[in-house]
Amino acid sequence: MSWQIFLDSMPELLEAALGTLKMTVLAFLLAASFGLVLALVRMGGGVFGRLASLYVEVVRGMPALTLLFLIYFGLVPLGIVLDSFPAAVVGLGLNGAAYLAEVYRSGIQAVDSGQREAAQMIGLRRPQIMRYVILPQALPTVLPPMGNYLVSLLKDTSIASLISAPELMLRARDLAGTYYLPMEYYLLVGAMYFIMAWPMMRGVRIMERHFSRGRLQGGT
Repeated sequence: MSWQIFLDSMPELLEAALGTLKMTVLAFLLAASFGLVLALVRMGGGVFGRLASLYVEVVRGMPALTLLFLIYFGLVPLGIVLDSFPAAVVGLGLNGAAYLAEVYRSGIQAVDSGQREAAQMIGLRRPQIMRYVILPQALPTVLPPMGNYLVSLLKDTSIASLISAPELMLRARDLAGTYYLPMEYYLLVGAMYFIMAWPMMRGVRIMERHFSRGRLQGGT
């Protein structure tokens, strides 16, 4: 009987899984783009650099769920009302940006300072140096931890169920309550998360091996 229930539930779970993947991709794009801005502003110093540093430290020091609640519930008195899905994307994206800002900063600082000096000598301006010289060389250092963050983000989308965002964990919770099969549904959903995360984890391992091999060859 329970197998038939699971089979009947699969279309709903698959639709929710697609929502989870969509949420992951959108939140990652926001985190990756805003994180790069934060890293560049922070390294630029000045007032804006200190504000970026403050943002990174504060957001990294609070749970992601707190940020989701602040966006979904806390903005309502200000007249800003977001649906649960965009609120989850924005909250997870802004939270992830603080972590990726540190990843970008570490990758940029790992580039030899002589590269910047050589670019200055041939007359490149600072934005050109960052775009054409520094960032391409920082990419091998940055990509593997970004891949790890993407895997972590996929799993973290489950907390969006607490603001009723349409994703996999929320649907599983509803179905578990409807059919009184919590253990079975949560095990099934855990397997679905693994199936979605496994290709990402494999991709991260391939990137790590590729770039570590390149660094070893470059050092010989």
